[in-house]
Amino acid sequence: MEMLRFATAGSVDDGKSTLIGRLLYDAKTIFEDQFEAVEKASIQMGAEYTNLALLTDGLRAEREQGITIDVAYRYFATPRRKFIIADTPGHIQYTRNMVTGASTADLAIVLIDARKGVLEQSKRHAFLASLLRIPHLVLAVNKMDLVDYDQGRFEALRHEFRDFAAKLNIADLAFIPVSALHGDNIVDRSANMSWYQGPSLLHHLEEVHIASDRNLIDARFPVQYVIRPQSDDYHDYRGYAGTVAGGVFRTGDEVTVLPSGFRSTVKSIETFDGPVDEAFSPMAVTIRINDEIDVSRGDMIVRPNNQPTVAQDIDAMVCWMNERISLRPGSRLVIKHTTRSTKVIVRDLSYLLDVNTLHRDESAAALSLNEIGRVQLRSQAPLFFDEYRRNRQTGSFVLIDEATNVTVGAGMILGSAS
Repeated sequence: MEMLRFATAGSVDDGKSTLIGRLLYDAKTIFEDQFEAVEKASIQMGAEYTNLALLTDGLRAEREQGITIDVAYRYFATPRRKFIIADTPGHIQYTRNMVTGASTADLAIVLIDARKGVLEQSKRHAFLASLLRIPHLVLAVNKMDLVDYDQGRFEALRHEFRDFAAKLNIADLAFIPVSALHGDNIVDRSANMSWYQGPSLLHHLEEVHIASDRNLIDARFPVQYVIRPQSDDYHDYRGYAGTVAGGVFRTGDEVTVLPSGFRSTVKSIETFDGPVDEAFSPMAVTIRINDEIDVSRGDMIVRPNNQPTVAQDIDAMVCWMNERISLRPGSRLVIKHTTRSTKVIVRDLSYLLDVNTLHRDESAAALSLNEIGRVQLRSQAPLFFDEYRRNRQTGSFVLIDEATNVTVGAGMILGSAS
């Protein structure tokens, strides 16, 4: 069954957690004891109704403050699809959490309050969704019950957001009027908005086409682990385990191993359930080749006539995630790109990007917590990458502080730097 990963975002109190709670409840994907716990918690908080937002607001601090701080992940399924939901924070101080939660999403839902309209945070989250190259975006105009389900209000917000989105790189944009509190247009079409002829939110999530979003052209297989069983029965067995990051690999295909450049052919492709004839993203497989080539973790198996860029100098957008240290020219860090880790130095900070106004501050000297900027990095060992807009797996990386081994940044590769 196909899986859809989607993230929710929006301003504080726009109803993201309530929307997810309503989606889980109306789709009948929560257990009775979970619902009873939410009922009990709602009573303790003095709520007049069962607060479905508590299904996702798991942290005690979130329940007390009524906001989402961490990224809450939830899983559910319908007969048509499996879903992974990332309920991401709305407040600006948790931008890093939203970037983390949305980085692997196929679709993003940006909620806005029908009364408040398109706010600065709404635009920020739409921009981050476009920066992260999330292929599909849904603007859910929530709390339509508080504006008497007015079509005019919905149309005005739709036009306003569409004008802003025209400046961004968003391939697929949909608009759905909803009331998460009452369940209008969440799972079933709403009788209160007969003027709306589109699908409910769940129906859109079930039907949105995502198969063509994955890169099935550029064959990329970062080697995660070399399997050499210490057994007499498997004394000549050598397999390379990992997750296909792009393209399709088939038995008999000619392949090249980077960085050595040695060639061979695919002997077999194995999975937990047994051998297969072909493997594609995001399958986790073990690939065996016909020749004894020295292959290690961090190497990449590709096709001879379709290879990634191999370079030590990269140009990238970085979201900084650490409050104790800043990123500045001369900073020395560790980069983890696919399965390869090596040291890097920050050669230059081109500009700091204001995610609210899209203004580029070329005078910025450093990136601090939750700030996003364009940087040039030089790595100690060559990296095998594609541009992020072409392949999100081979075009992304994280930065790690050598001293503490803490992840301090996440980046998207724009290309090689001169």
